[in-house]
Amino acid sequence: MKEIITINTVSELHDFFRIPKPKHPLVSVVRLAKELKDLEIDRFKYAVGLYHISLKDTCPFTITNYGRNSYDYQEGSMVFMAPNQVMEFEKQNVNRDDTGWSIVFHPDLIRKSELGKKIEQYSFFGYASNEALHLSDEERKTVTEIAEKIEREYNGNIDAHSQTLIISNLELLLNYCVRFYDRQFFTRTNLNQDFVTQFEQVLKTYYQSNKQTELGIPSVHYCGEAMNMSPKYLSDLLRKETGQSTQDHIHQFIIEKAKNQLLNSSESASEIAYALGFEYPQYFSKMFKKKTAMSPNEYRQRLN
Repeated sequence: MKEIITINTVSELHDFFRIPKPKHPLVSVVRLAKELKDLEIDRFKYAVGLYHISLKDTCPFTITNYGRNSYDYQEGSMVFMAPNQVMEFEKQNVNRDDTGWSIVFHPDLIRKSELGKKIEQYSFFGYASNEALHLSDEERKTVTEIAEKIEREYNGNIDAHSQTLIISNLELLLNYCVRFYDRQFFTRTNLNQDFVTQFEQVLKTYYQSNKQTELGIPSVHYCGEAMNMSPKYLSDLLRKETGQSTQDHIHQFIIEKAKNQLLNSSESASEIAYALGFEYPQYFSKMFKKKTAMSPNEYRQRLN
């Protein structure tokens, strides 16, 4: 098994890639081709204790098995890493100049800021590499202009305002990425009109094959794997398409199955709960009441 390289600071990142020391202890902007193409490493896997925002062009390193789905926007792609995620990279031949870049920053940079309070709301930090953000030329220009502002601030004389301005531009960059991911979701769902139907089929197949007897009720993680997506990406995509998260859909699917069994069988609510994959019938009753404002037995009595 390939050793995982652990990097916890911006300085350690610069040392690993053998590039000049950072000008700020908590943030850095790295020009991928210019600074990485002569690195004498062909393949590596690392876990970085930093946030990592990259625009990929013809970078000397590519994410292993980096996948592309069939989107209309293929000119550039962005990848986002949260602290301590593990990614594997492989060196590739580059025959032209790379205009890509990476912004890396330590959690301490934003810890006391408003961005620090809401950084977890940017769910794309939890997406897999094949769920990268694919940019149009105009979108690429927008994010690159913001990255260049951060780079200029980083390269300038550090003063009392530097950190505030860097954080403000980081937040602006992330907010634009939210907008562009929304566009990507819209594009995807228009290319795949049966997306929700495919997801519902995953749930139907789960119960048809009696997986609930072994695995319990379907998990968001299971559904993500079945749809070849990370759980966060699947949930965001469903929310954009239907207004409900993956968990909401799973619970609603289970409630509909429960209603059918309550009205078309003599099984007790507990027996139905176990048949649906619940370990504890009380949890089933609580979920049912939350969704219908009635207990399972009240529902059966009112509609029978």
